[in-house]
Formats: sequence, structure tokens, C-alpha cells
Amino acid sequence: MTVFILVPGVFTGPRIWRDTAARLTEAGAHAHPVALTGLSGDRTPVPSGVSLETHIEDVVAALDTVWSAFGQKIVLVGHDYGIHPAVGAADRRPDRISRIVHLDAGLPRDGVPALAAVPDGTVRAEVAARAGSEGPDGELPPPEGEGWARWGSVQGLSAAALDTLAALAAPQPLGTLIQPLRLTGAAAALPTTGVLCTGNGTGIEMVQRLVDFGDPALQVLARPEVTFFELATGHWPMLSRPGELAEVLLEAAAGEGHRLQPVGAGQLPPHLRPFLLDVPERPRERHGAVDLHLPDGDGPHPAVVFVHGGPLPTDARPTPRDWPALRGYAQYAASEGVMGAVLDHRLHDLSAYPLAAADVAAAVELVRKDPRVDADRIALWFFSGGGLLSADWIAAPPPWLRCLAATYPVLAPLPGWGLNDGRFRPVAALADAGDLPPFVLTRVGRESPEIAATVERFLAAAEGREPGVEIIDVPDAPHAFETLDHSQEAREAVRRAMRTVLTHLRRRA
Repeated sequence: MTVFILVPGVFTGPRIWRDTAARLTEAGAHAHPVALTGLSGDRTPVPSGVSLETHIEDVVAALDTVWSAFGQKIVLVGHDYGIHPAVGAADRRPDRISRIVHLDAGLPRDGVPALAAVPDGTVRAEVAARAGSEGPDGELPPPEGEGWARWGSVQGLSAAALDTLAALAAPQPLGTLIQPLRLTGAAAALPTTGVLCTGNGTGIEMVQRLVDFGDPALQVLARPEVTFFELATGHWPMLSRPGELAEVLLEAAAGEGHRLQPVGAGQLPPHLRPFLLDVPERPRERHGAVDLHLPDGDGPHPAVVFVHGGPLPTDARPTPRDWPALRGYAQYAASEGVMGAVLDHRLHDLSAYPLAAADVAAAVELVRKDPRVDADRIALWFFSGGGLLSADWIAAPPPWLRCLAATYPVLAPLPGWGLNDGRFRPVAALADAGDLPPFVLTRVGRESPEIAATVERFLAAAEGREPGVEIIDVPDAPHAFETLDHSQEAREAVRRAMRTVLTHLRRRA
């Protein structure tokens, strides 16, 4: 018999696991949902001093009880915030655990509070403000209605399920979110499984790309004892897909699931493979965080500023301006008589979009001030998660901005990204904007459904505008296809996108 301990997430108690626990029991397993102090859902008064440590002790007590009853190692499942007390307890009882399952949850780190994993910056600020005024004994009230979306995707939740979530919710003690987690490393080698709810915006392919970028903190995810599953639903699968969740947990307990490829496992990571076009080599100059790829002649030349995606690990090497794809685009532009500029910006986590936006603006000014550049003929070309940075330029396009381009872009924040301040939302910016510069959009057919949905919303908002959005479809290509797909279709798509952008740049006002 497989034995599970199920640790609930923020605002929720053991009853949220009811349907999944029942499916596990029907399959012959034993499921033990944990009641975390103050979150049991029975509306009893919460004692003072409830902290992350309190919840770790709750899980340790559950481990001890279940161990005594069954005498076998336990699969410990932590959902959302619940992964923090789960990992804290595993650190104290590693000998009693066969596997830790991170259910749509992050990677807790020693010395870091659970609050750091909350995606929404306004929520983090609210918690910090409450803690400052109320102290650690204060509480954060649960959200209401669509407010749950600030904590994760509500995809798949019916109105009835959302009502159930609200009915089971209890205020979260602030001390559980602000107290740093303390780990000795005793559980670091335990087998683990990540269950990714793709409605939240993250899938296995995205995690593999993060590992490929070389962040040392993420290399543990490519260990052979680490597996992954995807669930095509939002952040509360125990309500939206309880049966599928139970099946995944049973498979995880058996050591099944997708395994990531470690960096250097027999081939270059995708982002370091060769560009799909052979382009002439052009001189390159480095100016701070910006590389200029130079066309022939003194100019003044039009210019394209290429903006990479993200978030990317701080320590990722080489940095994006040395990636073959971005360098290839810039060299291609330079070979056609246009200055190609590639910058490294500071989009290292989801809270850093303002920093990245400032870096893009600074790079544009550097390019425009170069005497070899025609400052009145500039294009901006965004890739992947960098697409959100286009919002500023859509909302208020300057007269010298001749064209915007975006390749496999994210054009609205994904549900789990927590970007709710309204700025980095190209779809919303388009709805409120006046004139839109020519917009060249390269759309890949093998895109993740969540990213593809943002593109479709953007196109719907752009319908009827002049000059409109010029779409270049690459039906069989994946995200970041320029180093993955060297087909004739993919090559022609890049050529067509470049020709279209350069045509807009070369037109005189």
C-alpha cells in the first residue's frame, strides 16, 4: 500500500483534498490530509504565534503518526504554500519519506520565506504592510471571487468549485508567510516529483529551458531521481481534476514521470545551437549591455533593437546577446544595411519587468544617439517573454518608431505570473492605444496553449486597426524555433519577417 500525506496550500485545509484522497483510497492507497494550525476550516480561534515553524511541526507530527501506523516510507505532497512546511518536515524526518511531490509549487530554499514564492507583487507588498502594522500574529484574509486568480490560475474551476474553494478558505496567519524556512540539507537527496499545472503558465518544456540556461540552482532538477508531470488545468487540481491528480500521484509514487536532460548531455542546449540561416559575418561593437552589429558604410542607417525573452537566471552564460539566434538576427539585419542591436536586460525574475523595461529604453536611446544611426527610423523586435515589454511602446509609440515585431511572444501575463499592476499587458495597452505602428508577428504552430491564447487575444484586440498586424505563420515550428527547426518553412518565415520589418524601416515618413 502506498501511503500519502497531503499538505494543503495557502488559505486551505484538509477538506480541499476530499475527492483526490477518495480516489487514492479507491486505488488501494492510504491518503492522510494534514490540518495545518489555523487553517483547518472549522472556524476555531487561531492561537497566537502561528508561524511556518508551527506548520512544520504539524507535518512532522503527521509523519510520525502515519509512520507508526503503517511502518513504511511516505509520499509527502505539498501544494502551493504547503511545500514549505512539507520540505521543512522532510528535512527533520528524511528517513520516513520515499518521495516529495511539489504540486504546482516552487523550490523552497534555506533562509527564504514562503512569501518570496507568491507571484503577485501587490500581494507581497500587502503582506509586508500587514506584518509591519499587525506583527506576525496578524492574518491575511482569503480572496473573494476572481481574487483567487491573484494566487494562481482558476482554469478548470466551475462556479461551484470556486464557491467550494471560498467556503473552505480560512485566513492565512502572517507568520507562516514571513518566517524564513530553515533547512539543514538532510532531505536534499530525496527523490522528488514536480506536478506542473499548465494553466498557471509553466510546463515541462519551459522548465527544461531554464535548466538549459545553466542556472546552478536548477541543475538538481535534472537528477535521475527527479520526475515531472503536467496537468492541463489551473492551480487547484484537487478541485478541477481530482481523478487525474490521483492518477498522477500514484504514478509519481512509483517513480514514473518525465526526466529532464542535464546540461551537456551529449549535445548543445537548444538556445546555443546554430542559427537556421547562414548570414554574412559583420563587425560587432560592445557598448555596455548592448552589442551593435554594423552594416557597411557610415550611414545614417535604420536600426533594429532585438529584445530577448525571459525571465532568465542571473548567472546564465553565455548571456542572450551571444546566443546564436539573436546574434544571427542582428547579423542578418546588418548584412541588409541596417544596424542590428542586441541588449542584455535584467529580466531575471517576474518582478524585474520594470528593470528590463528601463534597460530596453536605455538601449534604444544609445542606438538612436549613435552617429551611424538614423534616429528617426527605429524598430523594436521582441521575443518570447520579452513580448510583455512591448506594452510601453504600444501604449505611447514615439514618431521615430517605424515598426514593432514580435516572435513567439507572450502578449499578456500568464496566470501564475502575478503581473497585475496593469503596465506590462500588451493586450490591454492595445485596447487603450491610439495609432499602432506596423506590427509584424511571427506565430508558431507548436506553441504552448497558454502562450498561444495571449497571441489570439492580442489579435482580437487589434482587429480593424490600421495598418494592422502582419502575421507570419510557421505551422510546424516550436517556440524558439530558430535553432531547433532548420526546415525550409522555418527559414522562409525568418526571411519574410526580416524583409517585412526592413520594408517598414526604409520607408520615409
